[in-house]
Amino acid sequence: MTVSGKTFLQAIVRDVTERKKAEEERIKLEQQFHQIQRLESIGRLAGGVAHDYNNMLNVIIGYAELALEKVDKSDSIYDDLQEILKAAKRSSDVTRQLLAFASKQAVAPKVLDINSTVEAMLKMLRRLIGEDVELIWQPGSDVWKIRIDPSQVSQILANLCINARDAIKESNGKIVIETRNVVIDGTAWSDQVKIDRGEYVLLSITDNGCGMDGETISRLFEPFFTTKELGKGTGLGLSTVYGIVKQNGGFIDVRSKPGKGTSFKIYLPRFRGTTGEVEDEAMQVPRGSGETILVVEDEESILRLTERILKGLGYNVIATKSPIEALEIAKRRGDIELLITDVVMPEMHGSDLAKRIVSIKPAVKFLFMSGYTADAMVHRGILEGGANFINKPFSLMDLALKVRMALSND
Repeated sequence: MTVSGKTFLQAIVRDVTERKKAEEERIKLEQQFHQIQRLESIGRLAGGVAHDYNNMLNVIIGYAELALEKVDKSDSIYDDLQEILKAAKRSSDVTRQLLAFASKQAVAPKVLDINSTVEAMLKMLRRLIGEDVELIWQPGSDVWKIRIDPSQVSQILANLCINARDAIKESNGKIVIETRNVVIDGTAWSDQVKIDRGEYVLLSITDNGCGMDGETISRLFEPFFTTKELGKGTGLGLSTVYGIVKQNGGFIDVRSKPGKGTSFKIYLPRFRGTTGEVEDEAMQVPRGSGETILVVEDEESILRLTERILKGLGYNVIATKSPIEALEIAKRRGDIELLITDVVMPEMHGSDLAKRIVSIKPAVKFLFMSGYTADAMVHRGILEGGANFINKPFSLMDLALKVRMALSND
């Protein structure tokens, strides 16, 4: 620009810091959204696989138990059947891990003090990680109660401590377990997760191991993803932790950098209700007295297994794969005392079948069964809370107890 024969340089400076920050925030939110979608899709797939797998395990466990009753303990076949039964039950652990990732794991939540629960595990955790790694326990004071299955806390700690141990390469390795109360006044964002407003108990596991890069962190909770050597890990440990935390209404935040160690911060909601104890069920196998039970299950192998178990327990059993046929049977038979039905079936859901049968026979009792949990069914609006329910895979004892309980309910 020239003024009175003199040339001037005009510069316009704009502060774009806020705009750049807003754009970076938008990109981060978009990445988090896609990651959540990805994990949810994998979770649905894992849950579906586990559901079908449960049906197969149910058949293996059930018929192995029936066969064991017919074989003398001195027979070599008895030991073979025991091994089959043990293998099937071990396989159910994998199913539980998949269902945990899909947030559909069968659980027995209790109100507990997280500090006492962790302290009870310290001896076992020290054995798991070995003498070369120092385990440091830093409990918070006056930590709030939480409601969770104690076995799930064990799963979280075991999986994270084993992973931390494997990440430690130096001789001065340390793993720090810490608890404290946390209040989130507004929605909080970390690099990986959005944490809703509320009161939480924080459980953190921190190590001084090799750490992880961003790409590894982005895939950390995918089932079967592992950075370990072949045969050294299943890739289900962290996906199990993710599913447990999600199932219990919590959040998990991971902080890590290559060479700087890793910190897992788990936020579990504070429990504000009242506690209550549940009595243990008797461990004797209860038998029937000729009561008539209508069993409806679209999976042929499960249907026949259930029929055989119930007949062996002294019940009169009518079995069908079809809910429509079950309705016709209910119209013709006046002696049906209990309906045992799968929850999700092609023709109609078990809950709908139960409602239609109760309109025909108001005194009929119900027992629902599924590879998913009752909570999952209630959440999806398929089952009402408080319904009699049995999870697949179930043992002979499980079924015997649940049937007597259902028949005894007024």
